Amino acid sequence: MSEEKPAVSWNVETQDKAVPCVTFGHWFFHKMEDIFFTKPEQSNEPVMMVKYAKNDVAMTFKGVMREFNIEENSADGAMLEKVAKGLNYVKGLRIGDPLPKEILTREASWALSDRHLKIAYQRLSLQLVNWMTGGQSVITDPDELLQLAEDPQIKKSVNAAFGEAAEKLGLGRDRKEEVIMHVSELAKELAYIEALRDNFRRIRVMEQKIQTIRRLYGREKSVLEVADQVARLGERAVSEFENLFLEVDAQTGEILSVLRNLASQIPYIRDKRDELYVRLMAWDDILGEWERAQMKVHPDNPNLLRRTYHFLAPRFMMVKEWVLMTKLKQNDLSQAFSHLGGGSGMQKQGQVMRW
Repeated sequence: MSEEKPAVSWNVETQDKAVPCVTFGHWFFHKMEDIFFTKPEQSNEPVMMVKYAKNDVAMTFKGVMREFNIEENSADGAMLEKVAKGLNYVKGLRIGDPLPKEILTREASWALSDRHLKIAYQRLSLQLVNWMTGGQSVITDPDELLQLAEDPQIKKSVNAAFGEAAEKLGLGRDRKEEVIMHVSELAKELAYIEALRDNFRRIRVMEQKIQTIRRLYGREKSVLEVADQVARLGERAVSEFENLFLEVDAQTGEILSVLRNLASQIPYIRDKRDELYVRLMAWDDILGEWERAQMKVHPDNPNLLRRTYHFLAPRFMMVKEWVLMTKLKQNDLSQAFSHLGGGSGMQKQGQVMRW
């Protein structure tokens, strides 16, 4: 089975001089070396990591503002607020880094590939053809969409559909170039959804590998019990993501209506883009581990199952189940998971996290 690679990068693009950067005026930010702003998953509160006597020290933003008398309405206070918001879209920021565009212009701070632009444009073009012909066929496979883009008959139908759409929108057939321009604008927004849909396929690959592990350890009850829980939570995760993509597809399915209301549709698409991006970004490390996992009986696999359970449980376990789990005594949890290695077992979580 070929490995799925990330379709998006979780880092901001190469610095654009027009994009404001992380910068501070207070002397403290210039005295400390290698300041790194991040948001640890355990607390979900932004912190500033600094080196002090060769040790890494995490300082909360509120603590920094209190200790150095930085007012909320000051320039540095406003910058810390922007950094905190920006950390929803990147894993970390340093002084001099550009702020994510999501918090400035609502554009995406990550680059698109030509492939995803073509997929989105072709999907919209075929929606127009279906509208014109009354067809009901929906093609979802990206490779098939790209192949159809080169079909002469399809090109002819798409060209005719642009003319029909221009007429229906009250522009006149001779102004179909305006329709092409609007479709291109919409395709650029939906191309981000296509890239995220590609990235979501990595979760499906992980789910398949979990099933393989379940078969490999079918006679080891202790491992199988945890594998079953991981598989169940994985199925719930896949279902939640599928529903999010279906929401976007349904909202943008009526192509003529979308083109008529493009100004209101773009903010909706960007909201869903950001929601999916933030949720998928949290998966990157665990998915990377599964992509490197060996699909055979191996001492690393039980530990990987344990880490995957710790990742999935607070996000996808039903709230009542998770609250009950967090009330169990720590030594009971340690005993329940001791056969998986790692000593202390599952660490108690203080809150229910949803991604």
